[in-house]
Amino acid sequence: MHPSQAASTFRVSLIATALIAANTALAGGFSLSEMSAGSVGNSHAGSASAEDASTVYYNPAGLTRLGGSRVSATLSGIRPSAKFRNTGSLSALGTPMAGGNGGDAGDWAAVPAVYYSTSLSSRWSVGVGMHAPFGLKTEYDDGWVGRYQALKSDLKTVGINPVLAYRMNDAVSIGAGVSAQYADVELSRAIDFGTICVGSLGAASCVPSGFLPQTQDGVATVQGNDWGYGYNLGVLIAPTSNLRYGLTYRSKIRHNVSGEATFERPAGLPAPLAASPTFTNTDANASLDLPDSLLDLPDSLSASVYSDISQRWSAMADVTWMRWSRFEELRINFANGAPASVTPENWRDTTRVSAALNYRVSDMLKLRGGVAFDESPVRDEFRTPRIPDANRRWLSLGAQFKPSRHAAVDVGYAHLFVRDSSINKAEPPVGGTLIGDYDNDVNILSVQYSHAF
Repeated sequence: MHPSQAASTFRVSLIATALIAANTALAGGFSLSEMSAGSVGNSHAGSASAEDASTVYYNPAGLTRLGGSRVSATLSGIRPSAKFRNTGSLSALGTPMAGGNGGDAGDWAAVPAVYYSTSLSSRWSVGVGMHAPFGLKTEYDDGWVGRYQALKSDLKTVGINPVLAYRMNDAVSIGAGVSAQYADVELSRAIDFGTICVGSLGAASCVPSGFLPQTQDGVATVQGNDWGYGYNLGVLIAPTSNLRYGLTYRSKIRHNVSGEATFERPAGLPAPLAASPTFTNTDANASLDLPDSLLDLPDSLSASVYSDISQRWSAMADVTWMRWSRFEELRINFANGAPASVTPENWRDTTRVSAALNYRVSDMLKLRGGVAFDESPVRDEFRTPRIPDANRRWLSLGAQFKPSRHAAVDVGYAHLFVRDSSINKAEPPVGGTLIGDYDNDVNILSVQYSHAF
C-alpha cells in the first residue's frame, strides 16, 4: 500500500470513528435524565408529578400546577465504571495485541441543571431550563490493548430550553418549548505507526529505524463542536386531584460536528510518512445530508402516571421510548475525494420502564424509592470500546426535606446494575480486533434545592 493511501485510509477511519463516538455516547447508557434529584430518587418514574420547576424538562405542561414563581438548581455526580478484560485481542497483522486491560475507563462527571418558572395568569405559565441532556467521559490507560480504537472520549452538551404552558381547563394542560443545544466533543486514539510503516514502506525501510508493529505509537485527537435545535411538547391530564397522566415528546436534534484533527508523531518517523500531509494538523469537517444519520440525537416519547393512593403514599410509573432503529448505517462522504466511510450500526429502538413509591413521613420529610429496566440500543455484535453499553437495571432511593413552606432540599441516589457484555470489534485498516469482556456499573448521586416565591 502506498504511504499516502495508507495515511488517507487511516484518516478517514479516524474521523468516522470520532463522529460515531460523539453520538454513540448519546445512547441509552449515556443519555442523561438527571435533571432533578427527586427524579433520580424515583428512577425517573415521576414525569407526571410536576412538583418543582424541573418539569420544564420532564413535562412542560406541568408548569400550570406550580403557581407563583419557582427556581430549582440540581447538581448530579455520575460515575460510570467500565472495566475491560482481554480474552485474545489481535493486531492488524493477526498477532496477539500487546498491552494491558486499560484500567477503569469510567470517571466522575458533574451534571448541573437550573430551572425557573412563573405564572403569567391563572391559565398561562412560562419557564426556562439550562441542562446537560447528553454526556460521556471514558478514558483508558495509555498502552492498553484497545488503544488503536479508543483512548479518550469526552462529550459535553449544554441545552437551553424555554417553554410555555397553558391550562385548558381544570383537567387538561398543554406545554411546548424550543431547545438550543451546544455539543463539544473530544476523541482520541493511538496510531500504530510501526504497522503503517511496515505495511506501506516494507520492513527493510522500517526495521533499521525501529519502526516495528506496536512499538512506535502516535496519538490522533479530534475536537469539534456545534449548535443544534429542537423542541419538546407535553400534555398533563388530571381527572381527579389525586391522579395525573402525562405524555411528553422531545424532538431529535441534529449536530454536524466541525473542528480540527491533531497528530502526535513519534520521533524518527521515516521521511515518506513524515512528509505525508495526512498526519499534519488540519481541520476536521464532516457534514451529513442523510435524513437519518447518527448525528441526529434521537427523538423520545414518554408516558407517565402519578397517583396519591393515600395521605402518605404516592405511586408513579413511566415508560420512555427512544427512536434508534433508523440508524442502520453511518455513511460519511468527504469533499476532498477521500473514500466514503461506511459503518454498519443496526441499532434498535429502546424502552425504559420505571416504577416508584413515595412515603410522606411528615410535612417536612418525604422518602422516595424506585426501580427501572433500561434497554441499550447497542447490539452485542456492534459494541465499541467508546460505548461498551448493555441493558441495565435501576435501584434508587431519595428523600426530600422542607425546612420551610417555600424551600425544599432533595437528595437522590441510584445504582445501575449493567449486564456483563462482550466485545469483538475489528477496526481496519490498522486498529486490530479488540476481543474481551466488560464489567460495567453506574452510580449517581444528585442534590437539589428548590424555592417558591
